[in-house]
Amino acid sequence: MRRKSKKVKIGNIFIGGDSPITVQSMTNTDTKNIDATIKQILLLEKEGCEIIRVAVPDLEAAEAIKSIKKNINIPLVADIHFDYSLAIKSIENGVDAIRINPGNIGSELKVCEVISAAKYSGIPIRIGVNSGSLEKDLLNKYKNPNAAALVESALRHVDILEKNNFFDIVISVKSSNVIDNIESYKLLAEKTEYPLHLGVTEAGTKFSGTIKSAIGIGSLLCSGIGDTIRVSLTDDPIEEVKVGKEILKSCGVRQFGVEIISCPTCGRTNIDLIGLAKKAEELLKNINKPIKVAIMGCIVNGPGEAKEADIGIAGGKGEGIIFKKGNIIKKVSEDLLLEELINEINKL
Repeated sequence: MRRKSKKVKIGNIFIGGDSPITVQSMTNTDTKNIDATIKQILLLEKEGCEIIRVAVPDLEAAEAIKSIKKNINIPLVADIHFDYSLAIKSIENGVDAIRINPGNIGSELKVCEVISAAKYSGIPIRIGVNSGSLEKDLLNKYKNPNAAALVESALRHVDILEKNNFFDIVISVKSSNVIDNIESYKLLAEKTEYPLHLGVTEAGTKFSGTIKSAIGIGSLLCSGIGDTIRVSLTDDPIEEVKVGKEILKSCGVRQFGVEIISCPTCGRTNIDLIGLAKKAEELLKNINKPIKVAIMGCIVNGPGEAKEADIGIAGGKGEGIIFKKGNIIKKVSEDLLLEELINEINKL
């Protein structure tokens, strides 16, 4: 069962409550390069990104928010570090939410000025705590950036917002250590009803970062924790969106088009199943039907092992079969397997 959380509006969508768990990403363009940033965001929208964040390191980037916002279709979040005035300028220029890191935003007075601006414009604030930028007093207290330290930092700043009658809050407590990451969110989930933004910070490259994120985010989602996610990869942000959507699909919390299942191949395989599965993935990626498709390598066991699939193929030597819910519907030559599979999917 999903954790009960407060619902917060960001742009034209909601986070938390009974709202769908959204997929976020962050641009890696120079925000001051308005055209490049808009182009990347539009590509991310096409891939299924639902909220986008941009870095705002200086005044010129904050000013760029105005033009960027006018040319995109999804909520825009300004990522602020160190200089609170950049948060205020981003809000003035129409950003849909602010993310601040309490460990480096400055004094409580500065945070209060950001709160006032956000309250006036009716936008939420994400308190984004990272293990690498905890306050010095908490590092001294806990000796290392563990779960308790991350949660104490987040709740300390929640208290500041609440004291100023500000309650449109989203929280994240990210660590690059997967175990600490999971423990942090579980502890935080017990202490607050604000929506939680899940992620594993500095997860790494596409391969290792995908694995860390799948474990760190997926395990929490399967426990009912999490309201929006961002997969952090040292790669094209489009890959972050792809992985994020796949994590949500695998955890059974969102459905994005076709789900493919396929066997790992074995000595019984007499077909290029790896090549077949890759081609199928490419052909099916734009089919927006909530169905499960099986790509199997053995005619004998394929339909039985994948009988939960809505439709599938199983290869043999020079030929294969197409089956629905485990029942064989036709036998076709190997070179026509994918073509016939697509034809049958279009009939569903």
